[in-house]
Amino acid sequence: MDFRARAQIDILGHVFVIQEQAPTRSPNKFMERIHPLASLVDVTEPINLESFSAKAFTNSYTNTGRHSPSVGLVPTPPTPHVLVAGREVCYERVGCFKDGLPWTGTLSRQFAGLPWSPEEINTRFLLYTRHNPSASQEISAVNYQTIGDSHFSTDKTTHINIPGWKSDGKWQQDMCNVLLKVEDANCINVDWINGSLEYLHAVNNLRVAGAEVAYFIDVLVKQFGYSPSKVHLIGHSLGAHLAGEAGSRTPGLGRITGLDPAGPYFHNTPNEVRLDPSDASLVDVIHTNAVRFFFEFGAGTINACGHLDFYPNGGKYMPGCDDLITPLFTFNLNAYKTEMASFFDCNHARSHRFYMESILNPDAFIAYPCRSYESFKAGNCFHCPKGGCPTMGHFADRFHLKNRRPNRSYYFLNTGPLSPFARWRHKLSVRLSGNNATQGSVFLRVGGTAGKAEEFGVASGTLQPGATYTKLIDADVNVGNVTSIEFIWKEHSFGRSPNKLGAERVVDKSGKYGYESTFCGQDIQGPTVAQILNPC
Repeated sequence: MDFRARAQIDILGHVFVIQEQAPTRSPNKFMERIHPLASLVDVTEPINLESFSAKAFTNSYTNTGRHSPSVGLVPTPPTPHVLVAGREVCYERVGCFKDGLPWTGTLSRQFAGLPWSPEEINTRFLLYTRHNPSASQEISAVNYQTIGDSHFSTDKTTHINIPGWKSDGKWQQDMCNVLLKVEDANCINVDWINGSLEYLHAVNNLRVAGAEVAYFIDVLVKQFGYSPSKVHLIGHSLGAHLAGEAGSRTPGLGRITGLDPAGPYFHNTPNEVRLDPSDASLVDVIHTNAVRFFFEFGAGTINACGHLDFYPNGGKYMPGCDDLITPLFTFNLNAYKTEMASFFDCNHARSHRFYMESILNPDAFIAYPCRSYESFKAGNCFHCPKGGCPTMGHFADRFHLKNRRPNRSYYFLNTGPLSPFARWRHKLSVRLSGNNATQGSVFLRVGGTAGKAEEFGVASGTLQPGATYTKLIDADVNVGNVTSIEFIWKEHSFGRSPNKLGAERVVDKSGKYGYESTFCGQDIQGPTVAQILNPC
């Protein structure tokens, strides 16, 4: 009997096959698994399931360099199948591409695939400078006269923004807008949307798009005498691995920034397949939706991919995104899938939002080396080591240990739930003096060289004279180097109180080099009366 079968491939690379009697769509389904981001590829073809095989799929999927819209069907879980590959396509300018190991046949990449031609993908380069900040100039390495006729300057750094799967390019335009505010540079946005509309195709096509970026840089070098060390690739999601492909083909490339590199089909793959430290002189990575397993609901990879790997808020789920999810027991599946997609987008997009904010805040986003986020939250990795700490984002290249190899440190920090996201970490310790133990709360008002002051809650509960209370605080204001501290306490009782407390000694540690400031006091005060401390 002939059946109609529909294959769905989600963003995590999992394939769900639904069998239906042709020509009507019958609810008699032999297997269906629902994922919030299913239907990334939706194909309907009449087939005879009795004769279906992995070999047939391989032949239909890899028969030419140009793929039809159909990706065919694959054997369904839970039995894993590895499809036999071994084909090759070659294209002018960008070379040859095989679908064998390590591009397929591994646990993370069980399905063979070849990239489309450069003409089908149609990778475009859109230049913005301070001469044309709003209207792009399309430039081409194939017709390199367009580069010479444009506002491209060989005297300036070049930032190339590369999107991932199905991107509308808005974040790239925002990135150029912010970059050009602080830097007179060449800002180029890559458009490879033709090759990235379906995730599985995009995974394969980024190899050709990456080769096109490398060819573009090669033309800059050979035709215009431009140094590849002045090129900075900024890639989001699949675009991060695309940047890695370009970097692997470009000796002496200056820098790659990976913004939450994609996990599906790249997690635990060999370095040749994904972004890795060998792809540029500096590879820095921001992980914001990084998971190990698909059921953890993440679009990024937990794998360290660079010289500096930053995991803000642990790198998995970002504050401010979790309130997008409606509980599943509402039984509104369409609404749930929509909100799950928003949840992915929010976490995944935080990487480029953090990066853009860092451009305007050179001293923000200080990150601390630590074995795990749990250890970081416990305060075991504060303050910065002797060599200092890097800042996550645009100014990570200022870190003097950035190129140390091997540098497999994980760098952690916290951010806020809303913009402005930056936080500045302080470790505050206060030793109390007083006439009686009491129930209350202790606050310290800290001022600094930035001309700002912030009040922090340090302790609450039983306040014991002679005891020392310590708290790690992520401040939403950068006070600079600490120059003043005031002590205030509030009692958890009503009416007039005979109790008096004071700060005998306060120590603040903060900043990328762990600056320590110590202030002392001698008197004690009643509740809500400020005690002004002096440097010891």
